[in-house]
Amino acid sequence: MISEMSRFRRIPNYVCPFCGALCDDLVVETDGKEIRVENACVLGTAKILAKHHNRVLKPQINGREVDLDEAIDKAVEILLKAKKPLFYGFSSTTCEAQEVAIELAEKIGGVIDCTSSVCHGPSILAIHEVGIPSYTLGEIKNRADLVIFWGCNPMHAHPRHMSRYSVFPRGRFSQSRIGRKIVVVDVRPTESSKLADVFIRVEPGSDYEVLNALRTIINTGECRLKKVGGVDAEKLKELAEMMKNCKFGIIFFGMGLTHSRGNYWNISEAISLVKDLYRFTKFGIMPMRGHYNVSGFNEVCTWETGFPFAVDFTKGYPWYNPGETDSNSILDKRDTDAMFVFGGDPAAHFPKATVDYMKKVPLIVVDPFWSLTAKIADVLIPSAIAGVEVEGSAYRMDSVPLRLKKIVDPPEGILSDEEILKRILEKVEEKL
Repeated sequence: MISEMSRFRRIPNYVCPFCGALCDDLVVETDGKEIRVENACVLGTAKILAKHHNRVLKPQINGREVDLDEAIDKAVEILLKAKKPLFYGFSSTTCEAQEVAIELAEKIGGVIDCTSSVCHGPSILAIHEVGIPSYTLGEIKNRADLVIFWGCNPMHAHPRHMSRYSVFPRGRFSQSRIGRKIVVVDVRPTESSKLADVFIRVEPGSDYEVLNALRTIINTGECRLKKVGGVDAEKLKELAEMMKNCKFGIIFFGMGLTHSRGNYWNISEAISLVKDLYRFTKFGIMPMRGHYNVSGFNEVCTWETGFPFAVDFTKGYPWYNPGETDSNSILDKRDTDAMFVFGGDPAAHFPKATVDYMKKVPLIVVDPFWSLTAKIADVLIPSAIAGVEVEGSAYRMDSVPLRLKKIVDPPEGILSDEEILKRILEKVEEKL
């Protein structure tokens, strides 16, 4: 009789395919069906163990189950008939699949966009203007003695970020939590702020003013106002001194900064603040990317087109103009006649007006799981879970590439994202 231990294959250094932290120290054991996970957070564990939960198992056309070839033929028909198809999502799949999707969008003459346009798009626009002085998470773990979380709550959004990269791990030149100062800047107390040495509560929509005041204090030593954005000037002066006197500092920022009043100017000012600090010490800044491979799409799209997201191929060449070529702007102007959603759920997150228009155009969805978008799809194609049922490449939030591993087989008849896109691309090329 085979023992319990010998039934299970042990996979060390497994990369978690949930959030942009891409923790690569997980240990997975599997016998091909059952999966056991060590070192993962609650969110990562739920993703890895979701093999049998809420899965789409059969292709559908208008709610009717069909075989895969028929679903692909229908998807190709919709894409070729459309004058300006919109491709959206791609942040929860591999770089290899993203590459094929961009080729498909270019071949058809559509627009391709990822979830960056509704999360860290403002960060990318700011980086276009002023660059970004940043580091890897490994450098931060080993060297940072001042960590600032601005407009983000890693305890909820990236549960192992603090324990693995930024606050608690012992680094080569840092003394774990004891040797680090932690600052949280937010509009309200959070689980993360409870762990901070300093919590600065700013008024909603006043981040730009607070960042500008910090720059003024760092460059002149003075602030003419007694309060800025609801924060006492003396408290800002204390923070400025803390930033100037640290050995190695880092600002992690989230959507509390990208989506408040000021938009990408907030990020531009934060980056400029870090550049000012270079006169005194080493400092960096990094966006807290959400989906596990949203950074990967920005990288791959830049290789392929020269632009990171919201790329329009309708002119016969890549054209990039966020505010006009991003998904929400296109849907709001009713400027598309078909939509291809790949590993995303815009029906759950986009404004009601754009979702209402999504329902009026032919909608193709490729996803391993049921979602609000999948439920309104005209063509629904199930796919394998990247990083669980198929391997591939992904980029961590610091733009370090890592390799996702396969641990179990997908359900019978379910293809990978890359294979589905390649079959669609082949059919398109045949018909063109």
